[in-house]
Amino acid sequence: MRHARRAGRAPLAESLLGIEGAAAREYYRALATLLRGRGSSGAVDFEFARRSRRPPRDRANAILSFLYSLLTKECALAVRRVGFDPLLGFYHRPRFGRPALALDLMEEFRPLVADSVLLTLVNGARVTAGDFEERGGAVLLSRAGRRTVIGAYEQRLATEIVHPTFGYRVTYRRSIELQARMLAAALLGDTPAYRPLVTR
Repeated sequence: MRHARRAGRAPLAESLLGIEGAAAREYYRALATLLRGRGSSGAVDFEFARRSRRPPRDRANAILSFLYSLLTKECALAVRRVGFDPLLGFYHRPRFGRPALALDLMEEFRPLVADSVLLTLVNGARVTAGDFEERGGAVLLSRAGRRTVIGAYEQRLATEIVHPTFGYRVTYRRSIELQARMLAAALLGDTPAYRPLVTR
């Protein structure tokens, strides 16, 4: 909560980036404590010290990187359907080929969709050592591993929740598009402010 309070008072975008970095480090440390499957007979080692992206250095990071790329594509499709250019964002800096707005929208869905799928796969022992490959210090998902992760990801997107703003049941996939539409409404002045999706 202290990072959220600091973010609310941040005078510049650069200050916000520093606060986000500190919050992300704490978040991933906490996420690591939720991962089981270490040391038991036949369990895959999911030691997860910190977030590493390019390249992923361990199996948990390999799953997260793949899930985040899937979620980015989902959010890019949603903002396109609403009429936005996914390359022009608010928080994420525009860069050639980088869908900054999709990355902005994705932030509120990382823990709800991607990180949740990671926990389901690891704690449910649904991935095996054969689902990973090591190349030049990077850990990547094998073809079989990608199929397993995609299956769990699609299952999560099809999960229904009660949307906190509208009060009716929607899937996570539909809620991504609804959030993009709510952003459009806020920018056009049809609603007073954008309300992020918070399920608890």
